[in-house]
Amino acid sequence: MQNDQILPNLFKIEYRKIVSVLYRHFGFDHPEIAEDIASDTFLTAAEMWGLKGFPDNPVAWLHTVARNKARDYLRRDTIFTQKISDVLQTNAEDGYEMDIDLSDKNINDSQLQMFFAICHPTLPAEAQIGLALRILCGFGIDEIADAFLSNNETINKRLFRAKEKLRREKIKIEFPQQQEIKSRLSNVLKTLYLLFNEGYYSSSNDVTLRKELCLEAMRLNYLLVENVMFDLPEVNALLSLMCFHTSRYEARVDKDGDLVRYDEQDKTLWNDALIKKGKYYLNRSSEGTEIGKYHFEATIAYWHTVKDDDSEKWENILNLYNRLLVVEYSPMAALNRTYAVSKVKGVAEAIIEAEKLQLQGNYLYHVLLGHLYKEVDYTKAITHLETALKKVKTAGQKKQIRKELHKCLNHDL
Repeated sequence: MQNDQILPNLFKIEYRKIVSVLYRHFGFDHPEIAEDIASDTFLTAAEMWGLKGFPDNPVAWLHTVARNKARDYLRRDTIFTQKISDVLQTNAEDGYEMDIDLSDKNINDSQLQMFFAICHPTLPAEAQIGLALRILCGFGIDEIADAFLSNNETINKRLFRAKEKLRREKIKIEFPQQQEIKSRLSNVLKTLYLLFNEGYYSSSNDVTLRKELCLEAMRLNYLLVENVMFDLPEVNALLSLMCFHTSRYEARVDKDGDLVRYDEQDKTLWNDALIKKGKYYLNRSSEGTEIGKYHFEATIAYWHTVKDDDSEKWENILNLYNRLLVVEYSPMAALNRTYAVSKVKGVAEAIIEAEKLQLQGNYLYHVLLGHLYKEVDYTKAITHLETALKKVKTAGQKKQIRKELHKCLNHDL
């Protein structure tokens, strides 16, 4: 790795660790303190390392500086003296000593506790994802803005309002009580699911960013399954789903960064190691008695990694979609199901099923109908693709639709 990339890469990995531990000490009453100390640690590193060169152990250096800065702040700040010193005095009598513990276990626990705090149901989903990206993933404001197709000012305001909400509601950064785990975990998994989808199905043109979002969602999911309290069937099912989807990531994007349709993907680019991991976590998810949304979606994703494109594969996928829609209906799942219908029952039946959905405002609805109609009616295929082109937002997606439109206009199928 080149020297000029060492600090940015360390920031990406270590900032989220340091800030999560600091948040546990300062809470949501003073979130700016945790973030300022973490940021100042890296500013000091940039100054010192630029003059003296890199230390032998950069991570240990960063942790030591962050710990010292936090201790210095706690010693001198009046807020600490007035509001916390009485608590510390009581704890000191019991032999408690204030420390910034940056051990691996405490870092992991801090990140998970922070995850449960920011996934509190009082916050809207976009705010939860934004805080997760900023605090738990170390993303910059500009990166978060790009992920949401927004701007820095909007994201800053959203994060500020979210922190204020958590402060007013006096949300604690801690693990939920045993009786609350199931309900609180459900929201955490939903946020993870949305975070992963933001990367996998993102409208952003930044391919690197999209992949990073997926990998960050997987990293946080790994933290959950590695903790005995949260190593539960639905957690493993969601991780399995992410592994299967990510296994096809390289094949989903061509050398120009454009999305490649499933039936046109180069299957040699599928990642067999990730497929194997997906199977492992899918098997672990079957140890419980309940079957939910993530189990069905993970199994559907598994069948999409089966390279033999035969009738058994698509019949299984269609059956799983039917069961998924009973457990939890969603228009997008219903739309995806129609592709499986085309494989099992033919294009005509799939068109009937798709048109029942009436998702006129969704460009993917028109893309799918354009794809289906090109088998039977070029005029209708062109109409739907032209409609999709008007509704789509990003240059990359427009480019892909124009390719399909060009094929239909020239009957180059």
